[in-house]
Amino acid sequence: MVRTTDALGMSIELKDASETRSLGIQLGRVLPAGTVLLLQGDLGSGKTSLVQGIGEGLGIRDSIESPTFTLINEYLTGRIPLYHFDLYRLEPEQTATLYPEIYWDGVEVEPGICAIEWSERLQFKPESYLEILLSYQDTGRRVEISAIGDAVIPELRIGT
Repeated sequence: MVRTTDALGMSIELKDASETRSLGIQLGRVLPAGTVLLLQGDLGSGKTSLVQGIGEGLGIRDSIESPTFTLINEYLTGRIPLYHFDLYRLEPEQTATLYPEIYWDGVEVEPGICAIEWSERLQFKPESYLEILLSYQDTGRRVEISAIGDAVIPELRIGT
């Protein structure tokens, strides 16, 4: 892993899926309850691998699969809950019917980490979130993390 950081965010070069998962593990260990992760990237770019690592970092032992058909999976057995959304099969106007704000505001559920794949399909976004863009590169993948609103990119141990 190679990291570069500037005032706008962080860019990380990852060699393979195992490094994507390792990044997720680090995030799962340090992100606080109430964190919203808006994930974007092409099919196979590593969104689910990253969320699987986050679950592992949270101490979740359940198998974490993309909720492509169920739309939301709730994992409540870790350090804090993980709410995993997959909006791939929805049109933007349909995403509001999931009431994602219940999860990111912790209204009717215990506050946790809310990870939303295909987040560009959301009709509205929370005030604060980490935007995570995953893309293919010739040598692996690139992850770009930006903090929006009051969100903070955590300190990560990644080679430079």
